[in-house]
This record gives sequence, C-alpha cells and structure tokens, in this order.
Amino acid sequence: MTRKMRGDALLFFSLLVLSDAMPSGKIGVNYGLLGNNLPSAGQSIESLRAMKAGSVKLYDANPEILRLLAGTDIRVSIMVPNYEIINIATNQTSANKWVEDNVLAYHPETMIRTILVGNEVLSYCSDEGKRIWNHLVPAMRRIKISLRAQDIRNIKVGTPLAMDVLQTTFPPSTGTFRPDISTTVMVPLLKFLNSTKSFFFIDVYPYFPWSENPININLDYALFQSNIKYTDPSSGLVYTNLLDQMLDSLVFAMTKLGFHSIRLSIAETGWPNAGDIGETGASIYNAATYNRNLVTKMTGQPLIGTPARPGLFIPAFIFSLYDENQKTGPGTERHWGLLHPNGTSIYQIDLTGKRASSDYEPLPATHNDMPYEGKSWCVATPDVNLTELERALTFACSQGNGTCEALTPGKECYEPLSVIWHASFAFSSYWAKFRSQGANCYFNGLAVQTTSDPSRGLCQFPSVTI
Repeated sequence: MTRKMRGDALLFFSLLVLSDAMPSGKIGVNYGLLGNNLPSAGQSIESLRAMKAGSVKLYDANPEILRLLAGTDIRVSIMVPNYEIINIATNQTSANKWVEDNVLAYHPETMIRTILVGNEVLSYCSDEGKRIWNHLVPAMRRIKISLRAQDIRNIKVGTPLAMDVLQTTFPPSTGTFRPDISTTVMVPLLKFLNSTKSFFFIDVYPYFPWSENPININLDYALFQSNIKYTDPSSGLVYTNLLDQMLDSLVFAMTKLGFHSIRLSIAETGWPNAGDIGETGASIYNAATYNRNLVTKMTGQPLIGTPARPGLFIPAFIFSLYDENQKTGPGTERHWGLLHPNGTSIYQIDLTGKRASSDYEPLPATHNDMPYEGKSWCVATPDVNLTELERALTFACSQGNGTCEALTPGKECYEPLSVIWHASFAFSSYWAKFRSQGANCYFNGLAVQTTSDPSRGLCQFPSVTI
C-alpha cells in the first residue's frame, strides 16, 4: 500500500468514526421513569420505534432498557448520576468500572453514542451541590480516558446544563455565564468539549420565559409561528423565534470566553400539555404546536441553524416520552409527555418532520393562554384510595400553623365526618398557608386544584389568589 493509499484509508476511517459518533438527523426523545404507571421497557422501545425516534436519552444506564435497545437503529444517550460524579472524578478505577458495567456490557450491539456526566449539575447551589461543581470536568475526563483505553471512539462525553448557567440572555449578544462558574467551571468544561469535539448539551425551554412574561412575549413567537422579527441591537442578527434567541445567548457566552466553534445539542426541550390553574399556556394545543414546529425546524432541508450559527444541524431531544406522575412540583412537571402512561398518544406528532401540518387531526382548543386571575382551592381527587388519603390528611394537619384547627370537634368544618371532606379542607388550608414556601396542590396525585369554591355554610375553605 502506497503512502497516499494509507493516507486515504486513514482519512476514510476517520470520517467513518466521526460520522458514526455524530447524531442522526432525526429527533430524539427523553425517556424518564418517574411514574408508577408506565408501560414496560419493551413496550416503550416499541413506541419509540413506531414514532421513528432517531435517538433516546436515558437518565441512567438502565440495564433492561439497554439490553432491549440492542439491534435497533436507535442511538442511545446514557447518564452518570450526580451522586457518582465525585467518586469517578477522584478515582480512575471507578471510572473504568462504570464504563465496564454500563458501556462495555452493551456496546456495540446497543448504539450508545453519548455519555452524559450528571444532570444540570450547576443548577444545584447548596453546599453539597457545589461540592460536585469542581469534580464535573475531572469526571468527564476520566470517563473519556476509560473509553479511549477500550479504543471506543464513537461515543461523545458531555454534560447537560440548564439555561440558569447564564447570567444574562437578552439580547442574545449579551449572553454571559454566571460569575460564580465562569472561570472555575465553564472554562475547563469548554476546553474539554473543544478538545474532544463534543457538544454543549443544553436544556432549553421557551415555555418558561414566555409563561413568566406572557403579556410582553408573543405566544406565537415562542411557538415558531410568528411573523414578528426581533433585531439584536448589538449584533444586528434577526430573530424570528424565542428558541433561537436562547440558543444564541449561549453561543455568545461561549464566544466571550474564547470558544467560537463548540456545537450545541439540545438535551431537553418541549412544552407542557397541561398544568395547574395558574400555569399559563400549558395545553395540548400549545404542546403539539411547539413540538411539531420544532421537528420541522430541526429536520428541514437545507439546515437552518440559528442566526449566529446558520446552516448547522442541532441535535435535539424532546422532553419527554411519557407524562410522569411521580415528579414533584407544580402540575406542569407531570405533563410534558408525548404519550399517556397507557402508551396512547396525547397528540399526533411525526418525529421525521415529513408529515404536513394539514394531515394532523384537529387539536382541542386552548383556554389558558392568558394568566388566570382569581381564587383557587385545593381539594381531594375523586375516587382515590382512602388509606392513602388519610395519610395525606395526617401529613397536612401535622404541619402546624393552625392548618386543621377548623376540623377539630365542635368547630365549623368538623362535619360532615368524611375523609374526603376533611382532606379537602386540610389540603386547601395547607396550600394557602405554605404556598409561599414552595408547597403545591398535589399530595402524590391525591389532590387537584379547582376554581369552584367548596365551602359550605359556616365552613369557609382557605383559598389561594392566583
């Protein structure tokens, strides 16, 4: 073989490796497991295949799921849990063992293409959370060393971060990383991503900035269907949607630190299909519109990119496969799914981007695109398990602050002697007294918000004004 032939062969091999490590041109889906009513792993993978998902992102390295993905054409992203980061960062043997157990056991039959170290690590600002920050990049390096030792070159190593790593995002040209992480964490991270040709993985949700300011941010602008154009006063770049603005603020932040070419990958994005009464714009109509238009944008030809990075493919994962009923927090946290827990579609979507919008069935009208103003109560959900309801009632009444004083014998809300009645009062009272401290109306699915006053006679239920 001549020197030129050897050089051509090496170049060809290098291109094959690079191509195999790159994401497919299809949209991916996040597959979370925080539900007690979800279909089996086998059924879920069949759903992903039926949806023609190009890739799937897991929040761990679930052995059953990884085994079942073997032989499919679905590219897989697995995750190192946050609690394992420090051990891996300080011990190469631990990193090697993690790769052996979670990669070598399944690769190459299962197309693992990304290892994400941690999940939104830099969003945890407690003392314990901050301990992980400086171990993040060392852990990523050790995982990469382990992969290279096994001659695995088609797996990228990264970490998904939230938009709160940025100090400023608007206008996009002002994008800057938070000062508490800029030099200590972001610079080493960007050096690693740049040297390994990996992606900056970002969780980016236009829903949140829009829902916090729905009067001044046009909803259609957030849903990719507005004729509005915004010109960044400094860069002169023209924007037609909120997602591009958010992504480019990250591009400008990286550029300010001297990194001009690290590519972006959207680790999470989506729109909630339902939520609490006060959660504006969370609806099936808006969720379907956002995700369908996202697919069209990301899979279209020629490639669109963003105003700061035109013509570039941006891999993207929609959050999420299912509505997950064990997620805590406000109602939207449990309603990001493409599928109901029984496996049926919440709305139709074609992840290949080939289906015309006119081919979809009509969507239910949305009625909460403007902020709700009024009172709301928190009551027991009908047909719940009474044993579980009694436990939730006991919890609410044990929090003090007079939460259940009106339920004591002889008081105005003591009768009727019904677990559902007492729980409904306790839930409303608890929510009203502790909402400012982060309490919500959920109680593990035993409670629901209502705008109908459940008060009777002298028994007046505490309410929350939204």
